[in-house]
Amino acid sequence: MSIQAASIDPEEIARFSALSAEWWNPAGSFRPLHRFNPVRLGYIRDAVAAHYRRDPLAPSPLAGLGLLDIGCGGGLAAEPMARLGAAVVGVDASEKNIGVARHHAAESGLAIDYRCTSAEALAASGAQFDVILALEVVEHVADPAGFFRCLGQMLKPGGILIGATLNRTPKAYALAIVGAEYILRWLPKGTHDWKKFLKPHELAKLMRDAGLNVSAVAGASYDPLSEKWSITRDTGVNYLMVAVRR
Repeated sequence: MSIQAASIDPEEIARFSALSAEWWNPAGSFRPLHRFNPVRLGYIRDAVAAHYRRDPLAPSPLAGLGLLDIGCGGGLAAEPMARLGAAVVGVDASEKNIGVARHHAAESGLAIDYRCTSAEALAASGAQFDVILALEVVEHVADPAGFFRCLGQMLKPGGILIGATLNRTPKAYALAIVGAEYILRWLPKGTHDWKKFLKPHELAKLMRDAGLNVSAVAGASYDPLSEKWSITRDTGVNYLMVAVRR
């Protein structure tokens, strides 16, 4: 299946489609994401719960909220969000990724609406969400401005969007590309293009231009000694940004 949209980069889709069988292998190509996942998911849960005045430690703190996970891959974020009570729509332009996500959700007994489509097509359908997640995806799209305009259109007034990406710094090049792809081989070579990384002020501008107000920015740092991630003030490599639709 070929998705035609301005935000879709065919080379990026082909690259991740080739890795689709690896999504749920914690020791495979997505090993860094599996390690990062608990920390980013905790941050997302707490941010959404605070925004909607929910108890983050309640059994289903996101109950009643419609959530879009755009660029969902194999479902590493979509499934935990469903377990927290959200009504999740997972979207990816790779049919192989969506196939893996659907299969894993069925095995896990989770009802997630996975769709192989684009942000443009979903926005054109009139879809609206209380929460949108754009995690490690904007650095892989062909038209970031158009992509975020679609997300802003789909976010309900007062809704919350959380993005996560990589900063375009020498430190990020050294750690996320040279270190992770070439030295440690945590990721296949060519997974990331440093030129497509976004500085926080650039991502904030994309959000503002899409009608969103940025409310929080946090860094995510990896400690190689403990092999653990943590939320920090250091946005030099990985960072998350929270915004609310005006």
